[in-house]
Order: sequence, then C-alpha cells, then structure tokens
Amino acid sequence: MLEGVRVLELGTTITAPLAAMMLADLGADVIKIERPEGDPFRSFRGGTYSPHFVSFNRNKRSLVLDLTREDERERMQTLLADADVLIDNVRPSVLPRVGLDPALLHERYPRLIHCSITGFGASGPYRDRPAFDAVAQALSGMSSLFLDPADPDLTGPTISDNVTGMYACCGILGALFERERTGTGHRLEINMLEASMSFIADAFANVTRLGMTITPHTRVASSQSYAFRCADGKLVAIHLSSIEKFWTGLLDVLEAPEIGTDARFAKRMDRLNRYLELRSALAERFATQPRSVWIERLERADVPYASVNTIDETLADPQVAALGTLYTTQHPTEGEISAIHSPIHVDGNRITPTTPPPTLNEHPTATWR
Repeated sequence: MLEGVRVLELGTTITAPLAAMMLADLGADVIKIERPEGDPFRSFRGGTYSPHFVSFNRNKRSLVLDLTREDERERMQTLLADADVLIDNVRPSVLPRVGLDPALLHERYPRLIHCSITGFGASGPYRDRPAFDAVAQALSGMSSLFLDPADPDLTGPTISDNVTGMYACCGILGALFERERTGTGHRLEINMLEASMSFIADAFANVTRLGMTITPHTRVASSQSYAFRCADGKLVAIHLSSIEKFWTGLLDVLEAPEIGTDARFAKRMDRLNRYLELRSALAERFATQPRSVWIERLERADVPYASVNTIDETLADPQVAALGTLYTTQHPTEGEISAIHSPIHVDGNRITPTTPPPTLNEHPTATWR
C-alpha cells in the first residue's frame, strides 16, 4: 500500500524503529541511518544482531553515516532530497547540530514529512531529559496502575515505547494522505509522555469526571477481570465485562449458586465495589479443580476465558498455529530468524515480510530503489 514511499529512519531502540518498521511492512522503502557504532539495540544481549534489534527492524536497509562529519551530512541531504518521510527519536537539541534543523528542513524540502519522537516534547522543564520506557510509564501515571507501593517491583514488557511508535506511524499515515491533496508535508511531534497518557485515557477521565482515586484494581474491577490459580497450579483468566449472562454463566461453571445469592455480590456495582472480596470467593472454587476441567466448563458456558500462557505456551498454542502468526526467514550471514507477522490483513491476505533485519551498514551504497 505504501509502495514508492521513501522513509529515512534516524532512530534507535524502539519508538522510531517500530514506526518505521510498520511503514516498511506496508510497503515503504526504509533506509535506517545508523551511527558508526550502530543502534544500541543491536548489542543488547551481545553481538550486533540481538533479538531486541531483530524485533523492530525487518524490511529495512542499514546505512552508516557519521553525521558529525560534513561529507556524511551532505550524503544525508542527498537522501533527504528524494525522501517522503524522516523519522527521528533524538533529543530536540541534537538535530540542529547534525544539519537537520526542522525549520531549515521544511524550507528546503517542503514535501517532507518530518516526525520527531521525544521523551517529553519540545518545550517544558523536562525537554532535555533522557527518556526510556520505564521513565515514561512512571511519569504518565501508567506505572501506578501496575505497582504495589509497598513492594514496587517493575515487571512486564515495554508499553510506552511501543505505543509511542504506533502513534507516530498513525500521524505519518495521516500526513501522507493529506499531502496527496495539498502537496505539502508537515512536521509531526510525538512524545512518550503524552502517548502514554493517551493510551490510558479512561483512567484520566475517571479522575476528571468522577474524582475517583485510581488504583491497580480500578480497571479490572470495572471490567470484572480475574486470574485464578487452579488445583494443578496452572492459571486461567476470565473477563466478564458488564454482560450479565457471563456472570450467571460463571456461577453455573463453578456450581456456586450461593455466591450469586450473596447480598454482597447481587448487582454489578456490588461486585465492582467488592472486587477483592469476590475475587477471594471465586478463587476458592477455582482452586478445587485442574485448569483443564475449568477450561472445558468455561468453553461450554461461553464465558470469556483464556489460559494464562507463558511465551513458550503461546508459541505452541493451536490458535496461533491456525493463524500462521509466526514465520521464519533467512539472513545470508545471520541464519534463520523466527518472528511474528504484522497483525494487519488486507483483503483476506496477510502482509508478508520481504527482507530480514539488516546487519550494520549492510547497504553502504544505499540509495532509493
């Protein structure tokens, strides 16, 4: 869908590389501009082709440019002359020092869409602070929805990084569409703080409209989501939402009519307000049978559920196999790579990757195809 769109990525780690990879998945021609030492993600677990790097850099070419050198900056300008999109995720003060002052770029290349990703935006007291995923999650309030203040243990995947890259891709696609009408590009600015806040907009709406105090259990209580340990030690998750038939179906599954008649849990708002009490009562029942028994009953009752899979178990899950979510590709020097397809299907067909992630400076003479 983006065949003929030319993208220069001046990015490291996740935010800009993910945005550029999503455009590449849709057919854009992406050249990843790397400094001589390469994207730091390359060496995250040693070597120069780590799983972290592989995850966010397929369908790209790699060109090393040292933008502290005048001749290399001139080569960058040559590439920019035919580019449709430039994506960077450097601090705001860096761009002018390497010949990429945003105002001059817009004057010289009026059709260029320049997307800059920062931690905190182009103004304000935090403008020049370094930012990574844990920093953005913490400042945006997101971490408070996961952490126990008495035992603040950071866990889980990157979220702020990923959603920022996705918002950046969304903005770029909108700018490309608008440029088809006007012929003029735009400068886009996306920061990790605001992207993270936008991703949890319901939490802020509950505070501003209802004055609620938001805790790690606020969302799961309102959506009636639970995870339970079964008799065999395996975990199962359920999500009842606000649909009454799922609640009554669960009571049938558990053969627990006394929970349904308990005055504490009679109405949905009662169950929401007494979430922890209800969770305790339900957990006692789930602990009496192995997960396989509960899965069979939940399936039969049409209650929304899933096994809480490890990553290994997800790779082996029959639904993942049926979808063909995983694929393998071969790099000439790095061997076989297993990865996850783009989740976008077009007219019933999956978008398929064309090239594996590049090695550092794999395309030293890169120019536009």
